[in-house]
Amino acid sequence: MTRQTLPLTDALHAYVVANGSEPDDLVRDLIAETAAALPDDAGMQVAPEQAAFLTFLTRVTGARRALEIGTFTGLSSIAIARGLADGGRLTCLDVSEEFTSMARRYWRRAGLDDRVELRIGPAAQTVAALPAEPHLDLVFIDADKTGYLGYWEAVVPRMRPGGLILVDNVLRHGHIIDPDPADVGTVAMVEFNRHVLADDRVESMILPIADGLTLARRL
Repeated sequence: MTRQTLPLTDALHAYVVANGSEPDDLVRDLIAETAAALPDDAGMQVAPEQAAFLTFLTRVTGARRALEIGTFTGLSSIAIARGLADGGRLTCLDVSEEFTSMARRYWRRAGLDDRVELRIGPAAQTVAALPAEPHLDLVFIDADKTGYLGYWEAVVPRMRPGGLILVDNVLRHGHIIDPDPADVGTVAMVEFNRHVLADDRVESMILPIADGLTLARRL
């Protein structure tokens, strides 16, 4: 028994990945290409065990209408799309043609073209143009941290009862407990986490997976 989550050494992390979330050849290639082509930005990619968790959550919830805010090179979108129920669709929002050009190639290779739609442009505007009624089953937010609060307020009213909102990087590599005032992303995340905790439209928790993942269920 333990009263808190175990810290992950490199060896323990490798064990976790190898025993339940081992990437397939396509995902390994995407991870390798992202690291080679975008070495300064590759850290924005979700961890392998987090990708596996996204697929699992999408599948067990039976999600058919999903939204991703922040796509990067496509790993999280592949994970979500693979878990969608028959006939499901994932709408991906991003501002970068460069990053998402790699995502497009891997969606085609994965055979997911029929279930993934990419919309390039400011996510706040794109979400505002979506139907206003509750219709989304699952949302994954992993974009600019200062925009999180706005994205949250835009998507919560559009979630069906029981729908899941997943929010990445909520622990900010541990800096969330003592943020540098100059780190605007972490300062914004402190405010965001407080807002989610106080939001009576959802029940929520933070999982210490990767850089921290909020799970919120629409009531």
